[in-house]
Amino acid sequence: QVQLEESGGGSVQAGGSLRLSCAFSGAVFSLYHMGWYRQTPENRRELVAAIISNTTTYPDSMKERFTISKDNAKNTVYLQMSNLQPEETAVYYCNARRGGIYKYPIYDYWGQGTQVTVSS
Repeated sequence: QVQLEESGGGSVQAGGSLRLSCAFSGAVFSLYHMGWYRQTPENRRELVAAIISNTTTYPDSMKERFTISKDNAKNTVYLQMSNLQPEETAVYYCNARRGGIYKYPIYDYWGQGTQVTVSS
């Protein structure tokens, strides 16, 4: 059973930076697409960044400010975020999926989430 444990969340002022980490265990890390999502206070879950078959992808609004990376030796995926804005306050979740196609995976696992709060 895949387990994901996020860390690195916290409070930061607008314009600040944070790095989130997600430790993966319970399966072969390299077989999984890894991603970060966030759930806003309005209860909307949106993609922040993903590595799909070793290719990174970001929504346009995050492309210049966020970087996702994997360390296969440590079974860990990272999200480096810069120039954070108050509207990006959310719970950030790590996701691992494989099988099927990315949007409709056969195996789909989520971490517990880590809170990121950006103050103005």
